[in-house]
Amino acid sequence: MSVASPTASTATFSPAGTYDALADRVLAGGSITREEALAMLEAPDLDVPAILAAGYRIRHHYFGNSVQLYFLMNAKSGLCAEDCHYCSQSKVSDAPVPKYNILKRDKLMEAARVAAERGAKTYCLVISARGPNEREMSAVEEIVPEIKQKYGLDICACLGLLSTEQAARLKACGVDRVNHNLNSSETHYEKICTTHTYADRVQTLRNVRDAGMEMCSGGIIGMGESKEDIVAMAFDLADLGVQSIPVNILNAIDGTPLEGTDAMSAQDALKALAMFRFVAPNRELRIAGGRELHLRSLQPQGLYVANSLFVGDYLTTEGQAPQADYDMIADLGFEVTGSCEEVSLDR
Repeated sequence: MSVASPTASTATFSPAGTYDALADRVLAGGSITREEALAMLEAPDLDVPAILAAGYRIRHHYFGNSVQLYFLMNAKSGLCAEDCHYCSQSKVSDAPVPKYNILKRDKLMEAARVAAERGAKTYCLVISARGPNEREMSAVEEIVPEIKQKYGLDICACLGLLSTEQAARLKACGVDRVNHNLNSSETHYEKICTTHTYADRVQTLRNVRDAGMEMCSGGIIGMGESKEDIVAMAFDLADLGVQSIPVNILNAIDGTPLEGTDAMSAQDALKALAMFRFVAPNRELRIAGGRELHLRSLQPQGLYVANSLFVGDYLTTEGQAPQADYDMIADLGFEVTGSCEEVSLDR
């Protein structure tokens, strides 16, 4: 696929039909190459509307105009011994974040109530840790059946690195899926974390898959990686068979090693989201953390290729008001599909 250089002062549109031809191939059961995925990221900004329009055809084929909402609960904050450079909760962060051990039942149940009332389909229970200790595993095993029974929510657990035995226990207590992000490419990973490896993360995903749960795994773009790194991560996620892919855009939080990292432009973020849709056409694609900061008024355009969102706040940063998300979805003519029939901010 040939596209014009995005750095040329006389940038021009790529030939008409360039991206529709790729969409036709994907919809016919084929795939795009790594070279074509990279060309999409390197395309001139003039191509963004055409890329999104072609990506929307793929999104609509598999998901229609539906949008699934997710709700994040930071069940244990800070206190993490890992050195993930992007994370405000890591041992190398000086960011002023709350620090507490895993929350008691009442707070976890209250968050589940809010998740259900906001129209979320999935309640994401997250702890900051290399992996769960026995007390944390037991707390999750106890609370998950109660949440599912009372609110009918799907449960996604994000607990760090998991052994085969821990994954089996999560499956047995009713966890539907586990989130464990690859975060970047294998070659870039050692630049953002040294206390565990990319291979460790891949093994956790395999343990989750072998236990019979769905895999939720994505990454963070804008951490100083190359465009080739973003493509490599997308193909690795597709090859692993990950069912749900959250794409975060780095929020370079003050106090973290990545503080001051150059922001990714909204146009580049949209091209990256679309590339993930072409590479993993039938997988759930979520616009995750950083969307409000980097996409700003272009957030609705992201939903032409992505089909899910987090509603509410993230782990240690705020999201936009839920009503803004509901209005955005409605203005697009899209529909929320989740655990609740009606969605209202009056809760």
